[in-house]
Amino acid sequence: MSAEANHLQRAGSPATLSTRSSPVNPKRRIGDDGLIETDKPTRRYAAGIDRALSLFDSALQEWADYISFLGRLLKALQVHPPGISDVPHKSLVAQRLSQCLNPILPAGVHQKALEVYTYIFSLIGKDGLGRDLPYYLPGLSPVLAFASLSTKPAILALFDTFIVALDSVALRPALKAVVLALLPGLEEETSEEFEQTLGILQRLKEAVANDEKGDGSMQDASGDHFFWQCLFLASITSSSRRQGALAYLQRHLPRLGKRSASQSQPSGQDGGPTQPLSYEVEAVTSPEPGLLIRCFIAGLNDENVLVQRGFLDLLVTHLPLHSEVLHRKVSPGDLVKLATAAVSVVSRREMSLNRRLWAWFLGPKDTTSKQSTDLAAPNGSNRHDQNDGWQIKYFRQYGQSPLTQGILNMFQTDALTPAENARPFRIALAVMDRWEIGSLVVPNVLIPGLRRVGRYQKLARTPEDFAEVLRSASGFFDGVESGLIWDEISNKLLCATSMGVPDIHAFQENLDLAVFIVTHFDLQEEEMILQHLPFLVLALLLKSRVLWTLFRDQEQGFEQTLVDRMLVLAGKLVDLMPARTFDDHTAHNTQGRTLGGPDASLDTETHDFLIEIEGHYVKRRGKARWAGSSIDGDALGRLMLQNTARLIQQHLRSNRLGRVFDTSVSILAKLCVKLPQNHFLDLTGLLPDVHEASQHLTNQDDGFHNELSAIVHLIALLETLRTALVRAPPSGLEVYRLRSILQNVVTALWPYLSPSRPKNNVEAVRCMWKVHSLSSDKNLVESCITALMIGNREEDFAELQGARRFGVLWSGSNSNHGSHARRSSLATSTTPRSTQFDSIGAGEILARPLLLVLDTLEDRKTDVSMFATGWLQSLGNVEVYSLMLTLFIGAFVADMAPRIVDFLRSKLQAMQSMDSHFDLDQCLYYFRTLSNVIEHAAVKIWPALFAEENHNNAVTTQMGLTKICLWVVGDEFVTQHDASPRLSRLQQTAVSLLQEVLQRSESLANIEGEMESPIFIALLRSMRKANHPLQVSLLSLTTVWLRRCLGETTHTLSASHRRARSGDHGSQKNPFQDRLDMEEAVAQPAAPPPLLLDCLLEGLASPGSQPVLGHWIAFLGTCLPFYMSNIFQILLPLSDGLIKAVEVSLNDLQMSFRNQNVQSTAAEEPINTVVELLNGIEHVLAQAHHRLSERATNHVNIKTAEQPQTQGFFNHMVSGVFTPDAYKSRSATANNRLTVLLCFKDAVRLCVRIWSWGAGVSDNPSAEHTLSGAFKQISLRLKNRARRILEHVFAAESLECLETLIDSWRGSEEAGESEVSSVMILNLLHVLDGSRPRNTIPTIFNALYSRTNPGALDADRKSTLTSELSDSEIAWFLVQYTRSLEDDAMDEIWVDCVTFLKDVLANPLPHRQTLPRLLEFTALLGIKVDNTNFGENRKRRRELADLFLRQLTATFTTKPLSFPIEPASSKSQKPADDAHHPLRTHGETTSEDLVAILAANLPHVSKILMDGDRIATASNIISAQIVIPTLRWKSFPRNVTPSFLELLLAMARIPGASKVWRKDVAEAFNDTRFFCDASYELAAPKWLPLLRAWIISDKDRMTELLARMPSPTAAGIMFGVGASSARLEADRRTQLNLRRVAMLLLAAPKDSFVMQLSTIQEKVGELFHATAASSPSSATRAEIYSLLRALVLTTSPVHLASMWPSITTELQEAISSLYPGRKDDKYNMRCVVHACKLLDILVAAAPDEFQMREWLFITDSIDAVYRPQGFETSALVDDLIEDLDANAGIVQGATTPGPGAQQSEGGKPFLATKNIRGIPREKLLDRAIRPFLRQLSIHTFESTYSMTAFDWQAAHDDLLLDIFDETNLV
Repeated sequence: MSAEANHLQRAGSPATLSTRSSPVNPKRRIGDDGLIETDKPTRRYAAGIDRALSLFDSALQEWADYISFLGRLLKALQVHPPGISDVPHKSLVAQRLSQCLNPILPAGVHQKALEVYTYIFSLIGKDGLGRDLPYYLPGLSPVLAFASLSTKPAILALFDTFIVALDSVALRPALKAVVLALLPGLEEETSEEFEQTLGILQRLKEAVANDEKGDGSMQDASGDHFFWQCLFLASITSSSRRQGALAYLQRHLPRLGKRSASQSQPSGQDGGPTQPLSYEVEAVTSPEPGLLIRCFIAGLNDENVLVQRGFLDLLVTHLPLHSEVLHRKVSPGDLVKLATAAVSVVSRREMSLNRRLWAWFLGPKDTTSKQSTDLAAPNGSNRHDQNDGWQIKYFRQYGQSPLTQGILNMFQTDALTPAENARPFRIALAVMDRWEIGSLVVPNVLIPGLRRVGRYQKLARTPEDFAEVLRSASGFFDGVESGLIWDEISNKLLCATSMGVPDIHAFQENLDLAVFIVTHFDLQEEEMILQHLPFLVLALLLKSRVLWTLFRDQEQGFEQTLVDRMLVLAGKLVDLMPARTFDDHTAHNTQGRTLGGPDASLDTETHDFLIEIEGHYVKRRGKARWAGSSIDGDALGRLMLQNTARLIQQHLRSNRLGRVFDTSVSILAKLCVKLPQNHFLDLTGLLPDVHEASQHLTNQDDGFHNELSAIVHLIALLETLRTALVRAPPSGLEVYRLRSILQNVVTALWPYLSPSRPKNNVEAVRCMWKVHSLSSDKNLVESCITALMIGNREEDFAELQGARRFGVLWSGSNSNHGSHARRSSLATSTTPRSTQFDSIGAGEILARPLLLVLDTLEDRKTDVSMFATGWLQSLGNVEVYSLMLTLFIGAFVADMAPRIVDFLRSKLQAMQSMDSHFDLDQCLYYFRTLSNVIEHAAVKIWPALFAEENHNNAVTTQMGLTKICLWVVGDEFVTQHDASPRLSRLQQTAVSLLQEVLQRSESLANIEGEMESPIFIALLRSMRKANHPLQVSLLSLTTVWLRRCLGETTHTLSASHRRARSGDHGSQKNPFQDRLDMEEAVAQPAAPPPLLLDCLLEGLASPGSQPVLGHWIAFLGTCLPFYMSNIFQILLPLSDGLIKAVEVSLNDLQMSFRNQNVQSTAAEEPINTVVELLNGIEHVLAQAHHRLSERATNHVNIKTAEQPQTQGFFNHMVSGVFTPDAYKSRSATANNRLTVLLCFKDAVRLCVRIWSWGAGVSDNPSAEHTLSGAFKQISLRLKNRARRILEHVFAAESLECLETLIDSWRGSEEAGESEVSSVMILNLLHVLDGSRPRNTIPTIFNALYSRTNPGALDADRKSTLTSELSDSEIAWFLVQYTRSLEDDAMDEIWVDCVTFLKDVLANPLPHRQTLPRLLEFTALLGIKVDNTNFGENRKRRRELADLFLRQLTATFTTKPLSFPIEPASSKSQKPADDAHHPLRTHGETTSEDLVAILAANLPHVSKILMDGDRIATASNIISAQIVIPTLRWKSFPRNVTPSFLELLLAMARIPGASKVWRKDVAEAFNDTRFFCDASYELAAPKWLPLLRAWIISDKDRMTELLARMPSPTAAGIMFGVGASSARLEADRRTQLNLRRVAMLLLAAPKDSFVMQLSTIQEKVGELFHATAASSPSSATRAEIYSLLRALVLTTSPVHLASMWPSITTELQEAISSLYPGRKDDKYNMRCVVHACKLLDILVAAAPDEFQMREWLFITDSIDAVYRPQGFETSALVDDLIEDLDANAGIVQGATTPGPGAQQSEGGKPFLATKNIRGIPREKLLDRAIRPFLRQLSIHTFESTYSMTAFDWQAAHDDLLLDIFDETNLV
């Protein structure tokens, strides 16, 4: 309402109010006969009228009968006794007359009815008509809207003669209805009745005004204002009458802006007293000026263009923007709404509308110069001040603020629809057609509009919605002047930081907005890229420097949030600028304008220049350049280049080379590319800072954030500087600094090549090659790496680290990741290179470091030596390997001098008597010398050295040497000497020497047994002390010792033997055969020592053995043949140890990727560790499976050979004696197989985990983008290794391994979100070579058969059932796997699938739990086959259709109704797609799953069954087995689920199933249990669509329902219990039928039952006559009201014209029953509540014809809010609540709202069922009805005032809740 509404004085009661005839009191009006039958003439008169009225119910068949009836009624009225001026039965007479004015009746009937009206009005006179106006006016009000040309004069004469002549007291309550009744006569200005209607309205206004003024001594607006307010309300609420209201307003609305625009001043602006408004203006705007504004808003929003045009004309002529009414009487918010509604007409794109709109906004034309100069200027100045015209001044003063605020309000809408969000942009674009308006409005709405687009990008439901809004916004953006755009953007960006520390949140939003604009809008306009973008980029760079200096010493991350975003924006803007932006456009000299150092943000010149830019955009907004500026494009380029360099210097000096630094470098690189060639970067001040930063990178202890990203960013800067050096040759000092910088960068990169940091390796290699390409000296990187490797050679670990890092550099340089950098470096190199390295492209930086690594091979017992040996063996390129051997390995000496042999022999003899003080160095020398001689010249030296033997039982040379070596390795020697590298080398040499002795000697049998304990103890000690070289030597020695002790009888399996073995086992090749063929099959005469297994388990899992894990895996392969006799006993611990070790290393590797600062702890090289352990797992499984296959083959052969040839009783008895042994043998074989399979399953789970980690996204989403290459490389390597193992395992045991995968898939389905997703497992199956669909599908069938019918499978095809999988779970996996297959795969699995389905149908009982899923599987086959050419074979399609039908029958045959559908209450907590998660049952498919399966596949039944007969058969089966049992179950409808209704709806969409499903739906709908609370949840989403399909296909159902409703009659049994029972039964049947009719009305499309409305009206009219004693009784009235609510919601008001008289009468009687002291058995409290709900819907929906009856129930005028003194209401509701409150002793205004009123929302039902449902029936009156009645009038007025749209859906849901309320059934 207006701002002054609460301060207005309400009109007082006229003095003559009580003396004039007023409408009859509502309490007396209801049921009043109108005549007291006191004498015989009067009774005869009343009886005659009663007889005439009785004809209406019996004799009316055609329109002529109506005329006859009206004639009889007129005659009965004409014989009234003298002196009688009243009409008996006036209520019924008025109702019948109103029914005779039905629009469907011909004009003759209408004229006859009007004749009767005329006679009655003449009879009762003016006072009587004023008293009885509520009876007769409702019937006359709608006539003029549909009256014929011959009828209109009669109805107008009736109003003119009788209605207008009434007193104001009688007219006031009905004035709005009278106005609405007369407005249709003004729709056609050329019609004959137009002037007559206009005169009647004018006389009506005068009649109300004259009566209100009284004696006329004082001119008062109290009468006129009431008429105007009613007219405005009529125009607001009735769109069909708005054309007539417009015509009246155009002729009689006073001009509200008569003053000239130049003389108009806002209230109080001139400081003088406010002049009172004229009488006419006060009459229009009092007491509520907001109604005037809303009348115009409604007209401007009308759908009729003519109405919009007329109201725009009225705005221009009668309500201009400078009108004092708009500035003194109307609130600012209402003015904004008016401006918004007015400007919305531009969306019509109608020139006639736009022309009028601009005229209203720009005001009248200036007629005199004096007027224009007298116009008060607004506060402040603008850039248009000097050239502003009259219209611009007018709009700025009066229209700019409301229009701008209106558009801003549209941008702030909460709507999510694209149309609502795009609308303000289209309006703003249209506003720009008039520059006078657009230039003032667009600057204020541009930024908010663009913000709205950015917000909507996050709120849009689909990308298409956002694209639609973006198109409209782009059109608006393109239409705005570029200078204005950058004015606003720069204003937001520069002003936000001009005053000290900025508002972080606001400034971030501004930056995000600018980035959004640059990203999504077109900025390629010439003016933008040449003028505005350079200045803004320069300003952003200057601001970044200032802010960075401001926050330099703070650790709050401001630079990350502000500076980074500013630079990102600057970089995007630089991308948009072409090279010509920096051309020299002027001749000004700009050489002298340079900026200071990196701290120049405080420099005076820099600060002044920044202020100059800010002042340009903030204070001189709109101009591209300012006068006198010497800054052109060339100078701007220089300034941007210098400022970027200074900003980089600031970052370098702050030791923060993070994201901001990288962005700055990127900008510098872009500028260097775009700037002309004559521009060069001054490196004098930049290179020292770069050099200092590079030194920080090499220092690990100075607190510098030494991360790889910092090095990457610094290298990017160096690449940019190289571009600058090309343009300007560097000086000698600069060259020296660049060389030093590059050396520092190489030093900083060196630690990142460590294998323990695998995620950094790839990027570090790339950076190394980039540094190489940056250096002019091509030997710089090589020399740096060589120096790093030589620098710490005194430390073995440092030397080993150097060698390992070089290995990473080598592998990375030869991989695809480094190819690009390598090619670029080779292309720029001009120095000669060795031709040997040209083939690998690494000679320039890798040659000399490679020589250092190869030098370590001479000392082979060190970590570096072992690494070098292993690294060389791991090289895949044979040419590279041969090349290095040729270049860097010299020829060894092949023979030794005889004198050296004699010397060694004497020394060995002397060494046998060594004591504890033996010199370690000398001993090491002796052993090393001997070992080298033996190793390099063993062929010639060994016979001479060990030829002699002592024949006196003394110790031989070989034995003595062996004991000495064992003593050196043993614990005694170790405890006597401190652990040192020399001791380790001595032990390694002794072990190597001992190994040579064992390999070449044949006479050591005496001491071989003594070697076991020392060897294994030494091996365990070396693991615990992480002595890696000694471990390798001891492993090699142990291998030789085991072969000597256990006996070595090696032989290679011949090809024929392998073929025979493969043939015995089966046609499928052993997947591990390639590995087994390369191994030696060893026959073991003795068992291995017990310590061997302990060493193996500890060695494979110990962190101390990880660097030499490859040697342990090789040792494991050597030892396994010794365990072939008992391999199954050691398989589980061995496999578990390997798998646990893999998991530890894998977890460690994953953790390193989650946290950048975490290095590997369990292994120095986690990747190689995982790969080696996987190799060990594969080898162990291969050996175990090979042994298992051999035993199975031998067992089968023995059993075949011992099979008895004769059968008989004796033989059976004898064989029974040995039965336990046979069972024992089979049990042992089964246990062995179970052991192997358990290990297989563990391996499969491990491989799946590895695959899932590699196939997933990086675990660290915030990691640097530069590390993604390392993750991809590592994950790809591990994925491929896991995939190969899975392929081998699948080929060996496909069934068991597939079950393991299914088990993992099941776990991921249950977990929902886990490390391994179900989709990932399916994708894994598709990439395995051995798991093609033709192999996987039969395997799944075998797994299913193993659980349902194992007897049907061969022994080798059965599952061991080690996986806890049910048959239902496997069937569900079968469906999901088949769904994931491509359609073309059906060709290769068709035969297997059909064969399987036929086998299932041959014996379906074992498969009864899986038949529903198999049915879905069959349907899926049909759908996929239909999509391929393979499905064109009709024979296959018919075969599949037959299988589907048979399977459908078998599904119900095996489980018929033994699993009824569960009640809905038990399903309420399950998701809607519960059928897609059958794993919840873990073993049994429920009926709900079957129903969901059928519902999902029935839409595709035409593709599956093809033939109409088959479809009909399937429908009959489903109906007989599911639908009918469900509907007939005792718990119906609580057992109905969403899936069941989806099934019925799917059947409804099948043409061939129409007969079946319609019958089923009819049976369910007619069930007496249908309407209950349990069905309400499914009513709107499921039942209504189903009933809609049902009623559309068979509309006769409505007729049948109506025919089943009997007319109220007396009970068959007059007395006793039988009468009551019969009445209750009839009431219940009628209630259910009424609810069914209402339900069908809600389900069907709008106006579907227009043809049945007459029947419905007839039945409703009959039921209205029901009493408490009839059958059915009046207890059905609540359902009648619900039916009427359904009609109002689903039927157009024009079709309900004939029903309004009955509805009005019934509502009056129902509500009047609440009067205190009135008893009416027909209306109980439940009926009254539903009557109030009907009234609530009618008042809220406001149908046109009901609006003319609304005054009977509520105060529909301004009196609802501003009541005159002494006002006596004639509205039924208001009068009733006064009586109720008075009876209860409640003072008016002291009550509080009830539940319904407190929770009511605009547009929604005021008396909502959900708010009153829990109120006891005896308290409904006090807690629900009285609050509703008390607030209904004012609530209706407030809804009209707020112009809130009616919420049809809320009313629909509320009615649906009442329909399914079973508590109201009798």
